Amino acid sequence: MSNAQSSAPTSRREQILKEAARLFAERGFHGVGVDEIGAAVGISGPGLYRHFAGKDAMLAELLVGISERLLAGGRMRVTEGGGSPEAVLDALIDGHIDFALDDRPLITLHDRELDRLREADRKRVRQLQRQYVELWVEVVREAYPVCVEAEARSAVHAVFGLLNSTPHLGRPGALPGRTEMAELLHRLALGAFGAVAGEPSAGESMAAAVPGA
Repeated sequence: MSNAQSSAPTSRREQILKEAARLFAERGFHGVGVDEIGAAVGISGPGLYRHFAGKDAMLAELLVGISERLLAGGRMRVTEGGGSPEAVLDALIDGHIDFALDDRPLITLHDRELDRLREADRKRVRQLQRQYVELWVEVVREAYPVCVEAEARSAVHAVFGLLNSTPHLGRPGALPGRTEMAELLHRLALGAFGAVAGEPSAGESMAAAVPGA
């Protein structure tokens, strides 16, 4: 799949979730009413209850759902990678960048509202996230055999922090174009993994090439 979510909603339920994520991210979970979510998709507030039991159910489906999709997408990329570990890592990075650029409200929602989930749902999210991290750790260690497990895991968490910073990078219009931003994030992610593996940075490489530097 090219990104963590479908490129366009295919059902009224998905439309509701998309608008709920946007509104929750903009104004906070408690700052948004059911009527407002309904108005955003062209139905009455009470009409939402034909699709969801309430706002709590929407929040749970959003946060559990994105964790499930990220893990499924990661597993698919590992299975279909077929090439070198470096190629599989490139595919994992590209998949997470798609999520980071196209699902920015969900990143904000996770950061702010995860603790509002029921304990069972919160544990499910954490379980899925751990599996996603370990998937990356295995690929990173294959691509950079010198990395010990603890270093690889720390690097994966650091790269997630880097890629998931997109909601804090300013207004969309203030950023480079999507293609340019995706390429920049990919280079930064590879640079972070390379640093853990002891590869010289671009600045270090240039200095080594200049006599007396």
